[in-house]
Amino acid sequence: MDNNNNIKKEQVFLHGDLDIYVIEAKSLPNLDLSSEAVRRCLSMGNFFTSPFSKKMRSSGKDKMITSDPYVSVVIAGATIAQTRVIPNSENPIWDEHFIMPVAHPAHKIEFIVKDNDVLGAELIGVVDIPVQRVVSGENIDDWFPIIGQYSNCLQAYPELHISIQFWPVGGVKDDICSGDSGVPKTYFPLRKGGNVTLYQDAHVPDGMLPDIELDGGKVFQAGKCWEDICHAILEAHHLIYVIGWSVYHPIKLVREPTRPLPCGGELSLGELLKYKSQEGLRVVMLIWDDRTSHDKFLIKTDGVMQTHDEETKKFFKNSAVHCVLSPRYASNKLSIFKQQVVGTLFTHHQKCVLVDSQGAGNNRKISAFIGGLDLCDGRYDTPQHRLFRDLETVYKEDFHNPTFQVGSSGGGPREPWHDMHCKVEGPAAYDILTNFEQRWRKAKKWRDFRLNKVTNWHDDALLRLDRISWIVSPSSSSGDDKAIQVTDENDPETWNVQVFRSIDSGSVKGFPKDFDKAQSQNLLCGKNLKVDQSIHTAYVKAIRSAQHFIYIENQYFLGSSYHWPSYEKAGANHLIPMELALKISSKIRANERFAVYIVIPMWPEGVPTSNAVQEILFWQGQTMAMMYKIIADALKDAQVSHIYHPHDFLNFFCLGNREPEATPTPSPHRESSENRGLGSVKKFKRFMIYVHAKGMIVDDQYVIIGSANINQRSMDGSRDTEIAMGAYQPKYTWKEKKSQPHGQVYGYRMSLWAEHLGSLDDRFKEPHSLECVRTMNNIAKQNWNTFASDRISHMKGHLMLYPVKVGRDGKVTALDNCDSFPDVGGKILGAANSLPDTLTT
Repeated sequence: MDNNNNIKKEQVFLHGDLDIYVIEAKSLPNLDLSSEAVRRCLSMGNFFTSPFSKKMRSSGKDKMITSDPYVSVVIAGATIAQTRVIPNSENPIWDEHFIMPVAHPAHKIEFIVKDNDVLGAELIGVVDIPVQRVVSGENIDDWFPIIGQYSNCLQAYPELHISIQFWPVGGVKDDICSGDSGVPKTYFPLRKGGNVTLYQDAHVPDGMLPDIELDGGKVFQAGKCWEDICHAILEAHHLIYVIGWSVYHPIKLVREPTRPLPCGGELSLGELLKYKSQEGLRVVMLIWDDRTSHDKFLIKTDGVMQTHDEETKKFFKNSAVHCVLSPRYASNKLSIFKQQVVGTLFTHHQKCVLVDSQGAGNNRKISAFIGGLDLCDGRYDTPQHRLFRDLETVYKEDFHNPTFQVGSSGGGPREPWHDMHCKVEGPAAYDILTNFEQRWRKAKKWRDFRLNKVTNWHDDALLRLDRISWIVSPSSSSGDDKAIQVTDENDPETWNVQVFRSIDSGSVKGFPKDFDKAQSQNLLCGKNLKVDQSIHTAYVKAIRSAQHFIYIENQYFLGSSYHWPSYEKAGANHLIPMELALKISSKIRANERFAVYIVIPMWPEGVPTSNAVQEILFWQGQTMAMMYKIIADALKDAQVSHIYHPHDFLNFFCLGNREPEATPTPSPHRESSENRGLGSVKKFKRFMIYVHAKGMIVDDQYVIIGSANINQRSMDGSRDTEIAMGAYQPKYTWKEKKSQPHGQVYGYRMSLWAEHLGSLDDRFKEPHSLECVRTMNNIAKQNWNTFASDRISHMKGHLMLYPVKVGRDGKVTALDNCDSFPDVGGKILGAANSLPDTLTT
């Protein structure tokens, strides 16, 4: 017991980057002798074939079977890096290099050596490096004994050769908006000469939101995302490529038009795509195949996620549209069990629309729309976020509210939907195109396998842009992409844009198999995978470079589980919540202002009393508690806890709406357990606004928008597939302006706040200031009280403080007399249950 206490006292926050080389090992024990008989037995039955057995057989002679070692680097119980497996070697040479961001409280770094085997990985031994030695700045490069339980017949003791050096945060001032690298060491580099259009919600009618004044006499005007997508599809001449988690053919993109629509604009999405394919365009759709949905023979099921994948595929059957359902297949390099886990629990979550559009002169260029861009039911909304109104007009064929089992005939409420999207033009759009092509070729490979190599399966579905002279495309012979730039780099309104992904070699064709080539392309080379984890890298880089404030909107917010008050081994080990908390605490200790605003849904989509939703809420509560405790401790250490509250630096919000003038139709359905609370919702005319956005704004100069949630599923790289972009205007940065920049990113943030708060205030221009934070909190607290009250009245906008209590000591508890959500129930701080953590984190 005393020893454990001493270990805990030695824990320090390792916050920065670890530069690690795992070089080689020698004299590893042979752990495979006992399992070789089982391996041979399974191979004889052709039930299992080792990834390496074919190679061994091809040598034409028997080989001594020994361990297949790999190394995992672990801090605070979280695996931060993993080498590839070296087959059949007692003296493996990995020679692998990792530069990994860390933000972990720990007393040691573990290098765990395991044998990859058919019966499961088996521990060989461990090398422990004390954190105190690492934080000293020492460049450690040596052989270390691998401590394990070995037999007495070892000829030599196992050893591991590693090199490790720690670079603390703050050692190098590294602004994400300066220099030419953007986020370094990612698969796609920073691209200059681009253009970005920022959108909030699916549609913003004219005059609904105020124009935001920018520097240079310019203004920010909220865009009209779905209307722009409709026009882009109609105006395309050659190609329309769509990737989606869910795409539903009956939905209409334009319902409240603000400009004349070309011929075909009144069609549903499905009919519109057929219409364009009949004009000779290459229309290609790649949609996630939900394995729980079926529509064949006499079996028809909607699927757990109700993505309509089978319906959409059936709609396009026998048309010129290439519509392919793509399961989330795992890499065949993984174990059979791991393949089943990946294929069952994870999804293809990327969302994008690619079209050719008018370029300079008579040329065509590629434009890409990305974000929380589900072109399916329930997603069309405006900043009004209507509950009961227009159900028989705008939403007549598009009613969605999974909290209750009723349709629009039940009189509402519909589930309002808030989102963030963008359009990317210029060189980065071609990186998004590359992602589509890599995904398509992998899907084609799997489909070829399933069809026993049937030829001509969509073989020519993708256009070869290099063969169409009037569509500008990157030069394959050099890195010069001036030809595809859409703005001059000296133009004050130009954008620098970078594309990020969460994806692994099981979902793309194009990642190099060779280890050295994969590392040169900045891919993480895990145990049996090549992984692009650049979305997580970008978030960490952006947070670390922040100097004034961070604004986040996301569908989920959970992570850094290795430091949760409980359930530290839940496996949500990404760094984002911890990085935010450590950024705030560093600013407190430096006596500098800093603020973080986080907008999340009131509860994850679905029934709030269900096991899945309750567990996600529990993880969310653990994340909040961890962050607030770090902030409270920083205030105490700085001896200012009597002056400031943790709410002065970090706040969580949600969105809701009330419609006092609405007259909801009484539901004809009998009240059931599934519809519990529906009568109360109609009586009090209130419901949450679902936050589906996935974006972050840093210092009003840098923005990230994409499909990735802030959870392990989206940030891991080998779970859900995701895509995002990070961008800034180089002429509108703090460094360039020597003051707060008022470019498009600033305008976008102010427009979002105008939507959420119902008006603008000059105090919102300085979001880092204590005055702004407290003003926001006062409005949001008042809005929650108005929303939760039995007295029906208007709210001032939609922004509400998330309904939990935060003490000065950082402790997070339920509100007095309100531990469950109004009307619908479900504990606000959730509850852990027996569902697989991998599913809900």
